[in-house]
Amino acid sequence: MFDKQQRKLKRSARLISVLSKYGFKDMLARMNTGNKQEPISADPDEVISKGTVYERIRLVLEELGPTFVKLGQTFSNREDLLPPELIQELQKLQDKVDTVDMDVEEILENEFNISIKDHFQEIQKEPLATASIAQVYKAVLMDGSPVILKLKKSDVQTVIEDDLLLIKDLEKLVSAYSEIGEKLNLKQAISTFEKSLLEEVSLINEKENILHFARNFKNHKETYVPKIYEDYSNNNILCMEFIDGIKVTDKAELLANNIDPVKVSEVGLRLFVSQILDYGFFHADPHAGNILVKKDGKIVFIDFGAVGKIQPNDKEILENLIVSFVAKNPHKIVRHLKKMAVSYEIPDERRFENDVEDILNFVHSSSLQDINVQVIINKMKDILKDNRLYMPDYFYLLFKGISLIEGVGRTINPDLDIVKSLHPYTRKILTNKIKPKNLLKTGMDRMLNFTDNVDEIPKELRSVLQKLDDNKFTISSEIKNIEKTNQLIKSSVINLILAMILGANIIATAIVFVSESGPRIGELSVVGVLGFIFSMILVVILLLRVARK
Repeated sequence: MFDKQQRKLKRSARLISVLSKYGFKDMLARMNTGNKQEPISADPDEVISKGTVYERIRLVLEELGPTFVKLGQTFSNREDLLPPELIQELQKLQDKVDTVDMDVEEILENEFNISIKDHFQEIQKEPLATASIAQVYKAVLMDGSPVILKLKKSDVQTVIEDDLLLIKDLEKLVSAYSEIGEKLNLKQAISTFEKSLLEEVSLINEKENILHFARNFKNHKETYVPKIYEDYSNNNILCMEFIDGIKVTDKAELLANNIDPVKVSEVGLRLFVSQILDYGFFHADPHAGNILVKKDGKIVFIDFGAVGKIQPNDKEILENLIVSFVAKNPHKIVRHLKKMAVSYEIPDERRFENDVEDILNFVHSSSLQDINVQVIINKMKDILKDNRLYMPDYFYLLFKGISLIEGVGRTINPDLDIVKSLHPYTRKILTNKIKPKNLLKTGMDRMLNFTDNVDEIPKELRSVLQKLDDNKFTISSEIKNIEKTNQLIKSSVINLILAMILGANIIATAIVFVSESGPRIGELSVVGVLGFIFSMILVVILLLRVARK
């Protein structure tokens, strides 16, 4: 405990020194409020005050190291939270990582209590790649299998945990002394970043992500998932099959191996859409360096440290959103976005719908070559920001992933059509929705929701009666055209009753279709067909009643 406190004090001193160096003395003064000690500050000759405040924020993050750089990179796609000038600076952040010396053989022997000569033919001394969290080495097992060894750097876990404590302290400071910090809900955003980073630094988590992906695409003909060697994998080391593949954007090499780049782009996009819509579990960073193509043409996704996960309820809303997008229905798009949002404060519903319609018109009127997915995504982010919709975290990972995968595809196939690739999924979604099993589930869910709402009515009535009993119930109203109002209420009640009958009949019809009882004509249930006809009659009656009003 004492050691942890010492580390935090040391990192705090470093943070204060860097903030002071880049001219953030006001923030330091607030941090020092109530603290008897004088703040640590930089030499006046070293203070850097040139450049905008946003430029200096970027420089602070770069100097503080990998955790803060990743924080900036995470927020670089959150146009809904930060001003455009700061977003531009954060997008310039790049990991500046130096290779560290690692005795790979000694680390493996200590971690798994093995003798290297009994398990490995060869382990290369120089890393294939270096990142902020780990370094990657190539090796060969005793059976001749080439593998990749991903070794986490020794102090990275401790540094990240200490930095996260500092970041949370900074969030409290910003929220306490700035209305903007509280308004932007930085606490939630930082909490999400913390969860994501701790998952990324855990190699066990990455191993589980790969295994999850392998289960989803088991026996899939268009993709391949590297094998995991669990005997040599733990939280600090990940051992997986080495893939001798071609970088997905290397068009010349693809052609040299008789692989069609156009097909690769279409398959890659289709696989990414499948990850999202079929499984709700997708690669969160599908840039060119994380996608390989095997000599047989199969696509291989690598580096599963960061993934996006969509809950079943949200996945259904997302499916409806895509169907509405392809169908060019702005009203339904707005409705589904509101359902998906964590919170929203829409100042003008009509303007919101018009903005969405403008995007639809742009997409469907532009030629293929003129459609830039990043432009569309930026327009969508602007709309969300202007209408104060705060979306779940996976939504922004979707934006990032779609932008990256489309960019990769366009590199080898300029005619790649991301909108066209969604059409098969819209047909599949619509087909699934009209299946009797799904109709039954939807009907039951709605009936349960209706029942829950009915259960709440007595509570509300008791509240009203209590106010009446206490002489605290007051009514202030002005009623015009009372006769028309009564007619409207009567008509609405009749429509509600008809709708309830329709819902009950749909459920009953679905149950009959699923069961095999009763008279049948071929494979169709006679009772089911009659129920379906009755439902259609009720639908027509309801539509005529609504249209007449």
